[in-house]
Amino acid sequence: MPDLPAPALIPFIDVVGTFVFAISGTLTAADKKLDPFGATVIAFATALGGGTVRDLLLNLRPVWVQDERLLITVFVAVMVTVFFRKSIGRFRRTMFLFDTVGIALFTILGMEKALRLDVPPLIALVMGVVTAVFGGVVRDILCNEIPLIFRREVYATACLAGGASYLLMRLAPVPPGVPVWIAIGIIIFIRILAVRLKWAFPNLKPEE
Repeated sequence: MPDLPAPALIPFIDVVGTFVFAISGTLTAADKKLDPFGATVIAFATALGGGTVRDLLLNLRPVWVQDERLLITVFVAVMVTVFFRKSIGRFRRTMFLFDTVGIALFTILGMEKALRLDVPPLIALVMGVVTAVFGGVVRDILCNEIPLIFRREVYATACLAGGASYLLMRLAPVPPGVPVWIAIGIIIFIRILAVRLKWAFPNLKPEE
């Protein structure tokens, strides 16, 4: 089974992704006019919810229980957002790009964690998508919103496409590590293109 091209980057990616998603959660909480405690809860759910669900489904201790740096990262992200909210708010497009890169990285990292436990490839794909998007599901539910992945926007579908391509490329005679970065690129490309071109699935409401 090929490893990630740079395993030492995994903790770094976890911290960066956690930080970015925690900021996203705090901004959502601010839009809902929650207090600092509520914002911290939403930030925690957004940043660590997906990994927690994945680990529980895989019968593992949640990663943040074993690595306190992730909790500290959430608290730092909340404080940074509270004190620099106006400045951060100006870069919402940049945050969209970070969020897109984050779901791409977390999809592949979640899949790798599952594959290393010898779960079937299809289950690993599901675990990758859960890692990437389920924190957002918890955030939206707590904020009384319909979760983004259940709406028409192409979001989890991009993760599924990139994850499926990763599984297929693992079977091809390509150098280790190459499938990882290609799959990440596919997720980012689909997500950005879907937003720019306003791709959306039809809803299930019948035409009147």
